[in-house]
Amino acid sequence: MPKFRYVAMDAQGAETEGVVDADNQSQAISRIRSQSLFPTRVTPLAGGQKKGGRGKSSSRAKGDKKGGLGVGIKMPGIFKARVRPKQLMVFTRQLATLIDAGLPLLRGLRILLKQEKNPSLREAITEMGESVEGGSTFSESLGQHPRIFDKLFVNMVKAGEAGGVLEVVLARLAEFMEKAEKIKNKVKSAMIYPIVVLIAAVGILVFLLVNVIPRFAEIFDELLGDEPLPALTRFVIGVSDVVARRWFVVLIVVGAVFVALKLLRKTDAGSLFLDKLKLKLPVFGTLVSKTAIARLSRTLGTLLNSGVPVLQALNIVRDTSGNDVVARAIQHVHDSVKEGESMAMPMGSAGVFPDIVVSMVDVGEETGALPDMLLRVADNYDDEVDNAVEGLTSVIEPIMIIMLAIIIGTIVIAMFVPLISIITNMSQ
Repeated sequence: MPKFRYVAMDAQGAETEGVVDADNQSQAISRIRSQSLFPTRVTPLAGGQKKGGRGKSSSRAKGDKKGGLGVGIKMPGIFKARVRPKQLMVFTRQLATLIDAGLPLLRGLRILLKQEKNPSLREAITEMGESVEGGSTFSESLGQHPRIFDKLFVNMVKAGEAGGVLEVVLARLAEFMEKAEKIKNKVKSAMIYPIVVLIAAVGILVFLLVNVIPRFAEIFDELLGDEPLPALTRFVIGVSDVVARRWFVVLIVVGAVFVALKLLRKTDAGSLFLDKLKLKLPVFGTLVSKTAIARLSRTLGTLLNSGVPVLQALNIVRDTSGNDVVARAIQHVHDSVKEGESMAMPMGSAGVFPDIVVSMVDVGEETGALPDMLLRVADNYDDEVDNAVEGLTSVIEPIMIIMLAIIIGTIVIAMFVPLISIITNMSQ
C-alpha cells in the first residue's frame, strides 16, 4: 500500500510529522484527521522508509517558536511585487478557514507563510507574525502594511477581534472581495470588444492617412495643377500630412493632454470635475453610477454587519468610494448622522443616490436591519451592473461601426470628388 508523509497540527497547535498508509491522498487525509490532527501538507513517500504515525514536533517548528515566522529579506518598496486582489482574497479565505477550524492565529499565519509564493505577501505575513507574537493585535499588525491591507480590511478585522468573531469577519471580507472582483472582471470583459474595435479602426485610419492619401495628393497635383481642391479634400490631405510628416507633433499633443488630465486629477476642483463628468457621460455614466452605488452599499453593509461603528464605517466608505462626488455625499451623510439625524434624509438631499436606495435605507433604519438592507441594495445593483454591462456592449458595437463608417466614408468622398472632376475633364 502506498505511503504518505504528512505534516499536521494537533489540538494544541503543535506541529507533528509522520507517515500513514493509504490508497490515495484523499484517504490519507481522512486517516490523519481521524487521529484528531489537522493536515497542512501530505505528500507521497518513496519506498525504503519505515511507516510512522504521529511523530515528534519538527525542529523547524521549534525554530518558529524561537524566532516568530522566520527571517525575511526586506526589499525596497519600488522592487516589491504587487499583491493582487485575488491573492489577498485567497489569503483571507484560507486564514478564515484555519481560524474557524480552531487553530490559533499565529499557527494559521505560519501555515499560510509556507505555501505563499508572492514575496511581498510573504514578507508581510512574516512581519505580522512577529508583531502578533510580540503582543500586538492582528488589526495593529495589518495596519503596518497599508499597501496591502486597506482601511476597510483593518477596521473590519479590528471589529472582529473586539467581538470575538474574527473568523466570521474574515469570511465576510473574502466574500466581499470575491464579489467586488467579479463585478470588476465583468466590466473589464465588456470593454475588451470595444477596445479591440477601436484599435482596429485607428490602425485602418492611420494606414489610409499615411499610405493612401499621399498618393492621391500626388495624382491631384499632377492632373489638376493649380485648380483648387474641394475644402473637404484639402482638410483630409492636411490631416494626412500632419500624421505622416509631423507625427511627433501628434505625440506631443497626446502626451500634453495626458499630463494635463493627471495634473487636473491631483487638484480637488479638477478631481471633482472629472468625477462629475464620469457620472454624466452618455453611455458610460449609468454604469459608473451603478457600480459606485453597488460598491458603496456592499462596503457599508459589510462594515456595519461586522460591528464597525456607523460613523467610522461612513469614514471608511468615503475614503474607499473612488469617486469625489460620492465621497462628498457620504461626508454630508456622516455630518448629519453625527448631529443625530438619520442616514436616509441626507442621502435623499445629496442628489447622488436613487430613490430606491434612499427608501431601503430608511426602512432599514426603521426596522433595525440596516446592514441587511444595504447588502440587498448591493445585490440588486450588482444585477443592475450586469444588465448595464450587457446593454453597454450592445450599444457600443453599432456606435463604433457607425463612427468607423463615417470616418472612412468621409475619406472616400474627399478623395473621389476631385477624381470625378478629373474624369469629367478628361472625357471632354
